Amino acid sequence: MSALTPLQLKRALVEAGFEVFRTRGDEIVLAERVRENLIMDSGVRVRASAPMEVRVVLRAQRTDYPSDDETILFSRVRELGAHAMHAGFAELSTAVAPVHDPVDETRTLDTFYEVVFTKSVASIEVAFEVTRFALSLEKMASPRRKTIPPEGR
Repeated sequence: MSALTPLQLKRALVEAGFEVFRTRGDEIVLAERVRENLIMDSGVRVRASAPMEVRVVLRAQRTDYPSDDETILFSRVRELGAHAMHAGFAELSTAVAPVHDPVDETRTLDTFYEVVFTKSVASIEVAFEVTRFALSLEKMASPRRKTIPPEGR
């Protein structure tokens, strides 16, 4: 199967009922509707490549774990990503992303510790299925939620 162009992929995703947040190069960023009139980046992307890839960004916020160092914060995100790994996703990359004050760019409000997981898919139909799974995942490590590893269920 030849790779779809980003425009073809975007159209196919919309026709399948997904809501698009934005397109960045060859990645279609899917939206999550938090309220009827408010959509946000879901952390899920579908990449127009051969083979196609579904990517999901999981994260932890520094303010939720103020005493944890960077290593522990990334461990928390990887623990959250155990469900994705169990479903065939692989860790692609990590990033430390400061969240700047929109009024004062020199002021950092928080910092996200992100891990990107990816899974290659052989067809658009499989991409839809994997994307639905990725959208169902918890995206943010939370001190108020206990993560249960898949083998503990």
